[in-house]
Amino acid sequence: MKSQQNYDAGIYVRLSKDDERAGESVSIENQKLILTKHAQEQGWNVVETYCDDGYSGTNFDRPGVTRLIEDAKDGKINLILVKDLSRFGRNYIQVGQFTDYVFPMIGCRFVALNDGVDTIHNDNDIMPFKNLFNEFQSRDTSKKIKAAMRACAGSGKYVGALAPLGYKKSPDDKHKFIIDETAAPLIRRIFDMRCTGLSYLKIADTLNVEKVTTPQDYYYQQKGGVNSHNVYHVWSGNAIMKILNNEAYIGNMVQGKVGIASYKNKQRVQKPKEEWIRAEGTHEPIIEMDVWNQCVNLKRRLTKPRSAKNGTQSLFGGLLKCMDCGANLIYRKDPRSDGTIYKSYSCGTYVRCGKTACSSHTVKQSQIEDLVINDIQFHAKRVLEDEEATRQELTEKRRIETEQQLKADRMQVKSLESRLTELDRLIQGLYEEKILSGLSDAVFKKLMAQYERERAEKVETLEALTAKLTAAAKDEQDIERFMQMIRKYVAVEALDREMLLEVIDHIEVGERFIKNKKKYRDVIIHYQILGKLN
Repeated sequence: MKSQQNYDAGIYVRLSKDDERAGESVSIENQKLILTKHAQEQGWNVVETYCDDGYSGTNFDRPGVTRLIEDAKDGKINLILVKDLSRFGRNYIQVGQFTDYVFPMIGCRFVALNDGVDTIHNDNDIMPFKNLFNEFQSRDTSKKIKAAMRACAGSGKYVGALAPLGYKKSPDDKHKFIIDETAAPLIRRIFDMRCTGLSYLKIADTLNVEKVTTPQDYYYQQKGGVNSHNVYHVWSGNAIMKILNNEAYIGNMVQGKVGIASYKNKQRVQKPKEEWIRAEGTHEPIIEMDVWNQCVNLKRRLTKPRSAKNGTQSLFGGLLKCMDCGANLIYRKDPRSDGTIYKSYSCGTYVRCGKTACSSHTVKQSQIEDLVINDIQFHAKRVLEDEEATRQELTEKRRIETEQQLKADRMQVKSLESRLTELDRLIQGLYEEKILSGLSDAVFKKLMAQYERERAEKVETLEALTAKLTAAAKDEQDIERFMQMIRKYVAVEALDREMLLEVIDHIEVGERFIKNKKKYRDVIIHYQILGKLN
């Protein structure tokens, strides 16, 4: 039977990892075959097939369904065809939002073939119950999978995706490890280096200097691909620590350290140690027990007891930034033989990942103190010696810096005002649809909450931008405030934390360089209120 209206259809197919057990009946190809045949019988023009292979239906953060919805909103397709509602999604609130409101509003028909759902008709009362059942089924499946995985882990079977560096999954049993003879020597070397007393960072730095492939890069190389997830492709002290603490290398399987928040929220969370699942002697060890024990004992000797927290903080804590990578500089105190304390700051990226990620940027606290004191005194004296000239100079500088940003802010304000007008229209239309079309209370409340939440966010952003634009018109007041603040410290001889927080926003610290056989370093001070002055 041919349809009376011309439809440009988008076919949507999905297969999650859990569905693979069901066999060919729910396969991607089977879904495509059934839906394409039905579309041809109805005389619909199939524009595109959208596919999500290996994605759960509990949320809509899927590339295929995202493109599908965007194309429907853009008018590229005006009919969506799925095998059943569970293929489209298993979150009944989100599914109902799309089928009951979004698709009808944009003029897109929705058909779930096996469930007999077609939004062109008004007899879809069973659809909310099917959506709810699909979500219950997803939750039940999640519980069963978790129970099965815990049972496997408890019996010493590996249930993770990737074997740790030095091992690979057995081709005969994916739940068991066999030694990877290519990577195992590196693991033995890391343990040997640790036994000589080298720190985690020193080991990482050595491997980086030698350009040794990192675990993640090695995995992608074995698969014949390129690792695009890691920006630096370097070893870090944390990566070395994880290897040295992994009991897999002495033949034990410790699993269940990380879980997910819920079957809907896939965010990974750390689990308490008492919930970990341990099985000993499950595979051939790479590291001998005497080497393992030597590393454990070394860790205990090298770990210094922490003193009680007294609430104090280093003078420049949180104020110093690496000029190259943007990381905070980390404070260090090193006792000297003469009884003095050497206080310094180093780039956080360098401390964590070594010199291949960033250079040290190490600077003495006393050097920064002297520089900041001199700079504060310089600006304070300028204000006192020639207040009017300083005011004019700061005014012109502020005008040049803010002109471009103000233009962008004004455009954003215009966009926000337009969206708020649209939201008011949508909210009004929602009330009308509830009265005239019998929109369900659940969908009405869900959409109303969504619109009101977005409206509140937009109003808050608009108010902040409006305040910012208003403040920009008060440059003279800002300059007066800065001049009053800075002139108080014309005779400053020592810094304290309270004063720094009042005067300084942050300080960028560059790496040392040599010019004309002399050592230099770029340091940029950003002041409160006016920012960079030099």
